[in-house]
Amino acid sequence: MSWVILVISGVLEAVWATALGRSEGFTKLWPSVVFAVALVASMGGLAWAMREIPTGTAYAVWVGIGAALTVTWAMATGEESFSLVRMLLILGLVGCVVGLKLVGHE
Repeated sequence: MSWVILVISGVLEAVWATALGRSEGFTKLWPSVVFAVALVASMGGLAWAMREIPTGTAYAVWVGIGAALTVTWAMATGEESFSLVRMLLILGLVGCVVGLKLVGHE
């Protein structure tokens, strides 16, 4: 269950990161509200998952999921340019996250 919570928290990291950018320095209400709610939920989920998953692994997975989804969303919406190299690097990041899950607690 900790891994499920961690993945959801990583997705919420991408939500709050995207909302933060769209809040334009907290001058827009709804992106600022989405940022705050997603941030609290994401951090809470990360903290919960870290009760069973080592800190370094949990944090790396959380950041990796958030970073990969944030940049993928930005490319999909046209906010950032798409390139094959960028997509391959994102896939490599996702592969590393999956690898951390597969090696478990050694």
